[in-house]
Amino acid sequence: MHPALLTLTMALLAASGQTPPQSAADGRAAYAPSPEDLVTVGDWPAIGKWMIDRHLRPAEWLGARVQGKALREPINVILLDSVARSADEARTRLLLACRAAGYKSREGHSSGYRGFLGGILFRQLPAPAGHAFSNEPFELHNNHGRIFGPFPLKEGWLFIGALSREWFNPLTKTEHVYVSFVQARDDFARKLDATTGFRIAGRVDLANSMADDPALTTGDHDGRAVVLKAQR
Repeated sequence: MHPALLTLTMALLAASGQTPPQSAADGRAAYAPSPEDLVTVGDWPAIGKWMIDRHLRPAEWLGARVQGKALREPINVILLDSVARSADEARTRLLLACRAAGYKSREGHSSGYRGFLGGILFRQLPAPAGHAFSNEPFELHNNHGRIFGPFPLKEGWLFIGALSREWFNPLTKTEHVYVSFVQARDDFARKLDATTGFRIAGRVDLANSMADDPALTTGDHDGRAVVLKAQR
């Protein structure tokens, strides 16, 4: 990254309470992803392929098992806001867009996740503990997710996100049962496209589908992220 852009990025992150990976404010070790856990799309900065948990490891979906394998949570949404004039405005616009699309900040979900973008470890949005963006209360079947960023680009502010669908089963130990990554990703994108200034601009391959790993899986995820760009 260019030194001037890096200085600007650090200043923006400090002002917004975000944590650069070199000096984690919570005292945990810095997250250093392997090259296999990063992907570059066009001129965008390196994107971490996975949502990161509170232990700074690639997140697994509440201990769920699919065909006997641990379920890893992929990044499957990318948002670019070329309208916002600051990081704070970009975050505010994102929160308002999610709410308008029916994805409110709702309680009843695991939290404390992070996303790796452009060498920076971003804390999740929404920020409140136990919250995620969700289209229904946690007691119902719902799509939910977390978004990370923004990272400053010449053309605007870049976010990444991880969305999944679950159904609520009060008879199980965890109560939340994994259903799909694809269904949640596509519904989130369609709702934002229909009700907000973010429009679907296509899909990009993040190479984060795990079909052949003997111990890990990404369920029905196809390795692609939907890209949404703000038009107003």
